[in-house]
Amino acid sequence: MKILHTADWHLGKRLDRFERLDEQRLVMAEICDIAEREQVQLVLIAGDLFDTYNPPAQATELFYKTVKRLAADGRRAVVAIAGNHDSADRIAAPDPLARECGILLAGYPDAVVPEFELGSGLRVTQSEPGFAELALPGEAAPVRLLLTPYANEQRLKTFLGMEEAEQTMRELLAERWKTLADKYCDERGINLLVAHLFFTPASGEAVEEPEDEKPVLHVGGAQQLYADSIPPQLQYTALGHLHRCIEIRGGARPVMYSSSPLSYSFSEAEQQKYVMIVEAEPGQPAKVRRVPLHSGRPLKRLKANGLEEALAQLRENQDALIELSLTTETYLNAAETRMLHDTHAGIVTIIPYVTQQAGEPAEEAGLIDLQRPMHELFADYFRSKNGNQAPGEALMTLFREVQAGSTETEEAP
Repeated sequence: MKILHTADWHLGKRLDRFERLDEQRLVMAEICDIAEREQVQLVLIAGDLFDTYNPPAQATELFYKTVKRLAADGRRAVVAIAGNHDSADRIAAPDPLARECGILLAGYPDAVVPEFELGSGLRVTQSEPGFAELALPGEAAPVRLLLTPYANEQRLKTFLGMEEAEQTMRELLAERWKTLADKYCDERGINLLVAHLFFTPASGEAVEEPEDEKPVLHVGGAQQLYADSIPPQLQYTALGHLHRCIEIRGGARPVMYSSSPLSYSFSEAEQQKYVMIVEAEPGQPAKVRRVPLHSGRPLKRLKANGLEEALAQLRENQDALIELSLTTETYLNAAETRMLHDTHAGIVTIIPYVTQQAGEPAEEAGLIDLQRPMHELFADYFRSKNGNQAPGEALMTLFREVQAGSTETEEAP
């Protein structure tokens, strides 16, 4: 049996002012082409289907068109779970209609997939909260799926009944998975776990979360998990949450993050993205193959000393979205900034490093610390433009009022 594992689509996500929907359409089509070329019988989408709880209509349309194409009129099963960026209710709501196309959607850790049968031969033959057994068209061996959409401790207490205050999320999930695996997962079927959680190797090796995901560890006391929590009956674990392709070692069978299909922040610059093709048969370890994805614009971090070097690098990387770190002796003026953007339309951000400000002795020159408060950076900029003269108190008061008004506007619903 061939299985395609993907995750972290983040449909609707932007990069600063840059819309990524056209790139997402291309990579969704590429994933569908891979499923057809590889003749997979099952597609697993391990969470973060959308980028926000309330995604734009175009992103929602792209998701349903993609999973409908992947399902091939019920000849192929598609299973998708909610991630921390998804609204569990939104993911679960269309499940009755989606099942008629061979698409199973799970929003919560206690999701129940009702038993049903399609004309294609696709059936759900057994089910309980967090578990479903599938019979796939033309396949003798059943597929047993343990489904764990994103959950923190608070959500687990609500839906899975964390009974003891001292019981940790790690202990609860390990116990839950073991109970389901012991009950359903024998060597006559293909046994899989699909989860959107943060796993790290038991050895303590550091696994970095993407920039947009780091707060997840601390929401509701959520903890990192280890591969040795996964029952040995499970032949493959399809994970979502980390945006790079990585195998979590320490378990009996493969435990994989497939990666996101596109690079979504500059911490992922120049990462190769993949889907996993998993070949499984009853009683045997799964074989995993990484299939690279090629759609979408690459993200690149460029570093340049001086304007001319920056312009040269920009001309050489016209296909990419750019984060430019630029070291200059003085602040860029408006004409120089315009020259950079005229040379490359895909500059997302420019990070200036000023080695010497106007009127400042060379021995006192230093790099700008962008972590300092905004009003201090403004005062430095004012001095650089006015012969090292400090701004007056009235001007600083006005700046703070403008800054406060801008913040209120950005935070307004």
